[in-house]
Amino acid sequence: MDEPGAGTPDSEAPIAVFVADDLRACEERAFVLTAVGIPHLVALAPAGHALLVDPARAAEAREHLVRYAAERRAPPPSPLPVPRPGHPFAWLGSLVYALVLFATGLAIGAGIGPLDAYPRGVADAELIRQGEWWRALTALTLHVDAPHLVANLVAGAWFGYLAGRRLGPGTAWLLTLLAAATANGIEAQFGPVPHRSVGASTAVFAALGLLAAHAWRERYPLRARWVVRWAPLVGGVLLLGWLGTEGENTDVMAHVLGFGCGTLAGLVVARATVARALARVPQGLAGAAALALLGLAWLRATG
Repeated sequence: MDEPGAGTPDSEAPIAVFVADDLRACEERAFVLTAVGIPHLVALAPAGHALLVDPARAAEAREHLVRYAAERRAPPPSPLPVPRPGHPFAWLGSLVYALVLFATGLAIGAGIGPLDAYPRGVADAELIRQGEWWRALTALTLHVDAPHLVANLVAGAWFGYLAGRRLGPGTAWLLTLLAAATANGIEAQFGPVPHRSVGASTAVFAALGLLAAHAWRERYPLRARWVVRWAPLVGGVLLLGWLGTEGENTDVMAHVLGFGCGTLAGLVVARATVARALARVPQGLAGAAALALLGLAWLRATG
């Protein structure tokens, strides 16, 4: 019988390019030939049913059918990786983060240290260009008011906790600190002058970028729908757009740079060789390095 929607072959002696005892198998392959514009005929044959085409198109038809068969044999999409146990002390990194922000605010508010500690710690683009690199770090611990502090405290603690569960609290916060400081430095070097900024929001979005990129890189090799593979990175970008552009006097460029630097860090540490090297670094040592770097920056700022 003729395949619906297909033309009848011109040749008086069509040849079989597929034979099966199951009519549905022939009809599936007839649909393939219909899609590529090859006239065909499904007819009864001694072995069951045959898919017939003009001899002039036989080689082309067989090639399409071979490709179709190969696609049918393709392995199913890989399942999502089994969630690995998170680092049990991820909460500790967020706790230290909160204590650092509170301690800095209380110390400056109580007049502990130089009275001009706040101006000395602000990320002043002109002074950073002149070599005061520590401002890119100290500015992360300063805030203009209580709502500013609370907003960065809540968001940073949460994103840092999630990144800490994936990478370990010490590693996650050290990478976040380095990414955020790099973002402040880039903005100072290539942004407008004069420009002054403070706040941990750059670190908040650095932690978000670190988390999103690391999760995305883990899913990228999977044979799964693109939505599944790209969901972490797309979600991170959406959160950046939602949270990173709200509020008056928001430093959008610092947020974007923080997210970008965090994303780059996440991609690097997701590489197998780098991940194995980081796994040998104790979390306590990585966390201590982050605190030491921040302490050194404040010593240079107030010394």
